[in-house]
Amino acid sequence: MLLSLVLHTYSMRYLLPGAVLLGSAPTYVLVWGVWRLLSALLPARVYQVVDDRIYCVYQSMVLFFFEHYTGAQILLYGDLPKNKENIIYLANHQSTVDWIIADILAVRQGALGHVRYVLKDRLKWLPLYGCYFSRHGGIYVKRSAKFSEARMRAKLQSYVSAGTPMYLVIFPEGTRYNPGQTKLLSASQAYAAQHGLPVLKHVLTPRIRATYVAFDSMKDYLDAIYDVTVVYEGKDKDVERREAPSMTEFLCRECPTIHIHIDRVDRKDVPGELASMRGWLHERFEIKDKLLIDFFESPDPERRNKFPGKSVHSSLSLQKTLPSVLLLGGLTAGLLMTEAGRKLYVNTWVCGSLLGCLWVAIRA
Repeated sequence: MLLSLVLHTYSMRYLLPGAVLLGSAPTYVLVWGVWRLLSALLPARVYQVVDDRIYCVYQSMVLFFFEHYTGAQILLYGDLPKNKENIIYLANHQSTVDWIIADILAVRQGALGHVRYVLKDRLKWLPLYGCYFSRHGGIYVKRSAKFSEARMRAKLQSYVSAGTPMYLVIFPEGTRYNPGQTKLLSASQAYAAQHGLPVLKHVLTPRIRATYVAFDSMKDYLDAIYDVTVVYEGKDKDVERREAPSMTEFLCRECPTIHIHIDRVDRKDVPGELASMRGWLHERFEIKDKLLIDFFESPDPERRNKFPGKSVHSSLSLQKTLPSVLLLGGLTAGLLMTEAGRKLYVNTWVCGSLLGCLWVAIRA
């Protein structure tokens, strides 16, 4: 019985970070809402600077749990610049934790507040978060024939005109890779074969449209594209690849090490024409596939369970994350200590979610 209790407690370790992160969401939205009202008559650039700073506070709290609470070791390979840049971030997609990896890199460049996402359209219905992601610069896209190129292009060009710092995260595969979903992988490989493209094993065939529209809309504004390849190493270093951990599994410390390979591609080395970029993007995913094949399947034990080249163990200072936890946690606790604060808190959850859904239905 004692062993069962210990195992149950171990498996519930995601509850604390989950409660803090979700519990502070209304507080965060209230702070942002006050700033949105105060800045209504100010230039858009002034609003954006403070909004980025507010977003940085919340995401720093997220990183406290995903880096410090879990104790995950971050191993960086390749060429991550120390200074912030305007970039498009392209990565393989295998877990909900992938969104946090972009934060892990951005915070090390001082660009955490500049992270913005290209997201699946259905995510806009997330309570509170769905509306805010759009307001912060996120772009919701639909698949295939329903993809609205004009809407995405107009939004990105408005950011360029406003001088908005850009760390735009795109997952070109469009859905998460899972080695156990053989039908999805087979369909992806069949599509590549039908179009005369090399068949990929550890990634899905990338889709071009969001990447092309993003680059074409901002090519004179961007500095580079970051080509990022990620592996979540489990407790057992198996040769065979397994499903990547979910957020809850990650917070339960099921992933002791994250391997992140970064290849910085200067914008002048990215083709501008659609057909050429389609080939270029597939070539980038061929490179990812080869990296992952070596990581999981290399016959040389010295090459397995790591990317080629020198790795850097990158630790994040508590000074970058703990103050955000204390600030948002303290503000949330202060709200919940009074009856008026509790009413405001609950009303923010309920009314904020309803109004947010209405706003994204009309505007996002």
